[in-house]
Amino acid sequence: QVQLVESGGGLVQPGGSRRLSCAASGIFFNLYVMGWYRQAPGKQRELVADIISGGSTNYADSVKGRFTISRDNAKNTVYLQMNSLKPEDTAVYYCNAQRRSVRLDYWGKGTLVTVSS
Repeated sequence: QVQLVESGGGLVQPGGSRRLSCAASGIFFNLYVMGWYRQAPGKQRELVADIISGGSTNYADSVKGRFTISRDNAKNTVYLQMNSLKPEDTAVYYCNAQRRSVRLDYWGKGTLVTVSS
């Protein structure tokens, strides 16, 4: 059974930092592109960042220079370090695992990040 379990969400002040974690089980982690998506109230889910097994990364323009995605293949875990947080970063953040060649796509349940003073 595939499980992606996010943690690390919560309330943070503007300008603050937060680190999200996603622990994966039930998949061959190294074969998957791991990503973080987010969905703000009333908006569509959007890609925040993703990372391939070898470490190459891709970021949404809105988070470049502020967020860093990383993965620990030995721990089957992907992280999202979020710095200089803004109120517009408020959203539910979802972990995603994709193996595009065979059209496998898994999602976590999400973790809420609220940026507010």
